[in-house]
This record gives sequence, C-alpha cells and structure tokens, in this order.
Amino acid sequence: MAALRMVLDSEMTIYNAGDLKQKLFDALLQAQALEIDLSQVREIDTAGIQLLMMAKRESQSRGCSLAIVAHSQAVREALDFYNLAAFFGDPLVISAQDAS
Repeated sequence: MAALRMVLDSEMTIYNAGDLKQKLFDALLQAQALEIDLSQVREIDTAGIQLLMMAKRESQSRGCSLAIVAHSQAVREALDFYNLAAFFGDPLVISAQDAS
C-alpha cells in the first residue's frame, strides 16, 4: 500500500495548532502509512513540535507508519534544539542550498 503524503505549508505554531492537530488526526485515520512533508514550514515552535510528537505516538498506537520525508531549515533547527532527531528516526537531509 502506498503511503499517503501530507504536505504542511503553513507555520506550525501555537496559533494554528488546533487546525493542524485535526488535519494530522484525519490523515492518520485514512492511511496505514503517512509521510509528512515539512519542507515548506518556515516557522515551528514548541506547539508544532508537540504536534509532531503526538502524531508519531498516535501512529504507533494505531499500527500506522509515520515518516517525515522532508525537513525545512526551521524544522531541522527545532529538532536539533530539542534533541529529537532520534525520537522520530527519520533521516535529516540537508540540501546543498541550505548547507551553504
């Protein structure tokens, strides 16, 4: 079964956490495998990180696989700050453009 790909292209902050939480739950209900593309996320705060952690835990409890397949620079910085890369277990790919 192909994974459902969800692209988040808004800020992941406290201001839109409620809407994002519902979108994540809806996606987890629809798929046995979910890929979340965060390449367009320009801002993420603690609420956004908590949403990602909730989605990871919820996917595990449902027997669904969840992968973050792209990380924006803001997301990479937040995961590094909170030391959560291992929690999610997804490779953090840094583009050549971001590395310079």
